[in-house]
Amino acid sequence: MSGFGVSPEKEKALSEKMLRFGIREADIVEKFIRSAGPGGQNVNKTSTCVYLKHLPSGIQVKCQKERSQALNRFIARRILAAKIEAVVLGELSEEKRRITRIRRQKRRRSRKAKLKILEAKRRHSLKKTLRAKIREIDL
Repeated sequence: MSGFGVSPEKEKALSEKMLRFGIREADIVEKFIRSAGPGGQNVNKTSTCVYLKHLPSGIQVKCQKERSQALNRFIARRILAAKIEAVVLGELSEEKRRITRIRRQKRRRSRKAKLKILEAKRRHSLKKTLRAKIREIDL
């Protein structure tokens, strides 16, 4: 697993992560597919899209983020490692935390919370109106 077109530190970090979660290169099926979308002639002529399948877990990953096949191979392995980490660690995984945070943000507010926000807006509005200049009325 070398020659991804990234720094040796990043390659080493990825290989350590894969080793930590028991992901072996022998367990990965790698295919190259023609990419679609932006990228011009390079994308249309070369197979830069990378498809990985981890045989023991059955997890599949497809990556065509970059125009370079080598870089897509690295990114695909990183995504695969993250997915396997999510399965292994379950609730503790970073992806799960991110999803639950987004879910919390999108959750509807309670009636009490809405009233509290509206009251704060009313107070702010009143403060702004009191600050406004008083216009002279011509009699």
